[in-house]
Amino acid sequence: MSEKPMPPELETLQVTVEDKVAEIRLNRPDKANAMNIAMWDDLRSCFHWADEEPGVRVVVLSGNGKNFCSGMDLSVFGHLVDGFTDDTGRNSEKLRRVILKLQDDLTAIESCRKPVLAAIHGAAVGGAIDMITCCDMRYCTEDATFSIREIDIGMAADVGTLQRLPRLIGEGQTRELAYTGRDFDGAEAAALGLVNRAYGSRDEMNEAVRAI
Repeated sequence: MSEKPMPPELETLQVTVEDKVAEIRLNRPDKANAMNIAMWDDLRSCFHWADEEPGVRVVVLSGNGKNFCSGMDLSVFGHLVDGFTDDTGRNSEKLRRVILKLQDDLTAIESCRKPVLAAIHGAAVGGAIDMITCCDMRYCTEDATFSIREIDIGMAADVGTLQRLPRLIGEGQTRELAYTGRDFDGAEAAALGLVNRAYGSRDEMNEAVRAI
């Protein structure tokens, strides 16, 4: 008889396994699950674990608290420029390496050989869109709120959204959402094809995702 998998203990994620379903929950509810540097590292480690763990057959990714994820934590921006000097070339190369690492951290979700289902409630903003586009299937509540918010701070959504989202909803819709940064709800997300289905409540969504 095989032993029950031992989930990793991580600073920013809560991980449980039941009936070979690994539930990975973003666990910074007091910060609306904003993605600090530790969370980026934890996501990579956790999905590598799920990929290799024979006692895990499927992963459900969700968030604790009132929101799925409010995007990148402001502390990450300080990390991006930490150690910058007056050498523009070296600064650019350092920034490039950090961005590539962040991209790889989320690609660990996409590369996981087990199906990954996202269960989204509350806000899913900025980096959260990067994250969910890496998943195999996405489900949400009707009152969930989505937005590609990077344009509001003069950035490109360069950690996966602009690469993956057009495959899900098309180029034209992606461009409108990226250029305007507007909010859209779960019903529209389902109509666009960003999510597979929208549910009337969080409990209804969780029950349906678990059944799937």
